[in-house]
Amino acid sequence: MTASVVVTGLGITAPNGLGTKDYWSATRVGKSGIGPLTRFDATPYPAKLAGEIDGFTAREHLPSRLLPQTDQVTRLSLVAADWALADAGVSPADLPAFGMGVITASSAGGFEFSQNELKSLWSKGGEHVSAYQSFAWFYAVNTGQISIRNGMKGPSGVIVTDDAGGLDAVAQARRQIRKGTSLVVAGAVDALLCSWGWVGLHTSGRLSTANDPGLAYLPFDDRAAGHVPGEGGALLVLESADSARGRGARVYGEIAGYAATFDGRGPGLRKAVELALADARLAPSDVDVVFADAAAEPERDRIEARTLVDVFGHRGVPVTAPKTMTGRLYAGAAALDLATAFLAMAEGLIPPTVNTEPADRYGLDLVTSQARAAELRTALVLARGHGGFNAAMVVRS
Repeated sequence: MTASVVVTGLGITAPNGLGTKDYWSATRVGKSGIGPLTRFDATPYPAKLAGEIDGFTAREHLPSRLLPQTDQVTRLSLVAADWALADAGVSPADLPAFGMGVITASSAGGFEFSQNELKSLWSKGGEHVSAYQSFAWFYAVNTGQISIRNGMKGPSGVIVTDDAGGLDAVAQARRQIRKGTSLVVAGAVDALLCSWGWVGLHTSGRLSTANDPGLAYLPFDDRAAGHVPGEGGALLVLESADSARGRGARVYGEIAGYAATFDGRGPGLRKAVELALADARLAPSDVDVVFADAAAEPERDRIEARTLVDVFGHRGVPVTAPKTMTGRLYAGAAALDLATAFLAMAEGLIPPTVNTEPADRYGLDLVTSQARAAELRTALVLARGHGGFNAAMVVRS
């Protein structure tokens, strides 16, 4: 089936804004959420900056019974799902349980929960390890907890493709809706800001060690030297266009095209873009803005810029990377970019890529320093995961 699949709800948790309204208010004016790590003492580590979510108190949003069994990432995911469903005007209790699904992406699962339980194991013994450790760490835990909380028993799953996961999860949700599922909550939220996770992130060799938040994450810039990690992401409510129309839902836009490839050396990213455009039955000239993956590493930036120039021409399309305000959110990164693309199209405003001074050699029309007004009907979102995962998604207003 090729039924049109649309987005009717957004739930956002990000370092520069909790909730869609606060996030977009910050992002449209270039307000960053990157700063010194406060969750733990980062003094011994090379990288000391992160995009932390401030002001989130789980007990204000979730029942107390859930707190002992959930990690920070799951609490954020549950709240994002609640907000997305409310935004869509959906009450899950009123819908058939087997007609609703949940598909999320994850890069690590509940890392902080596992760290705390391993500390108990090593210092106190096995009898002090929580039984909840058996699932709280797992990649699929967000999908499971969201489905249980909302009584969603239809096709569900988890995608593990690192930073590409947010797009891959939404694409899988699109497939399920085309097969007949009425509604799917999809996207990703990630949270790795604990000392154990921090050590793991350093092994990539891709973290920025700058101490100035304004100089730390500079994609497509001659000074680029790695990214800043962050936590958060977005969950989206997807439905068929007919279903959304039938209940009079507000529609953000359509998931028009998607493709994924596996190739870390360059041609695979271009192929993903070309296949996503073909899936959407659009030409490159139809795309009004590109949300870049924006690795902030010279070679990876070169590959992405070369892809965009090859497909769209020299400075052929406006490009933005609002993740410079949040840090890279791993699986949550592309899902947040996707949500941002819908918000940008609704207002006709391309959010800025803060702090970056793009190098001329890349040939990009990068939107920097302040937002740019533009008529936006179609956006392309790109994402790349560690090891060679590429994903491209085309969305239409």
